[in-house]
Amino acid sequence: MSPLSYPDILLRVLLAFLAGFVIGWERQSHGRPAGLRTTILACVAAAVAMIVSETLFTESAAGTPPGSWRPDPARLGAGILTGIGFLGAGTILRHDNFARGVTTAASLWFVTVLGLAFGCGRFALGLLGTAVALLTLFILPRFERHIRTDWFATLTILLTPEAPREEELRKRIEALGLSVKTIRLSHDAEKRQRTIVYELKLRKAQLFQMSNKAVSEMMNCTGVVRVEWD
Repeated sequence: MSPLSYPDILLRVLLAFLAGFVIGWERQSHGRPAGLRTTILACVAAAVAMIVSETLFTESAAGTPPGSWRPDPARLGAGILTGIGFLGAGTILRHDNFARGVTTAASLWFVTVLGLAFGCGRFALGLLGTAVALLTLFILPRFERHIRTDWFATLTILLTPEAPREEELRKRIEALGLSVKTIRLSHDAEKRQRTIVYELKLRKAQLFQMSNKAVSEMMNCTGVVRVEWD
């Protein structure tokens, strides 16, 4: 294996930079936690790691007699993929039953793999991976709008003793087209109030329409003090 030339090293780093740039641009334009600079740095760092690994392997192979021990050039790349997991985990934000930033974390992991591909000189593979990433991030969202997606919400109702029972309220909620998955009930003996929490399932496209209907329907019931939709 011949040593890497400076033009070859420059080409690998440049391609990694471009791949990180186009993918990072898409993340930055959507206001994601890991944007342009983070994506570029992750991709170029992976490419540099593979260049260093290949260089060390070439130098050690040249100075080691045949049949002797030789280092594994893939070990440094494996360590890079392990380390990027910590960076990707920092971009994921979880709120109740909703997680945001998963695509950004996957993008960081993906550009790291692209950097490894460009860093070891697999230009065709790296360019193919970049094309797949661009197709996924720029084109597929247009088709996702036509996918009927489920959504989950929480309806919290504060009631007085005069309010309808839990089963009657559930029937009214289901009559609106909502699916009740679970019910949680709590009592406040001092204030003589009940709190019912309904975990609901609905279509994402109906979110705003159903939330208004459900809140209005519950507020029209006797004995309802407060209704919250989350």
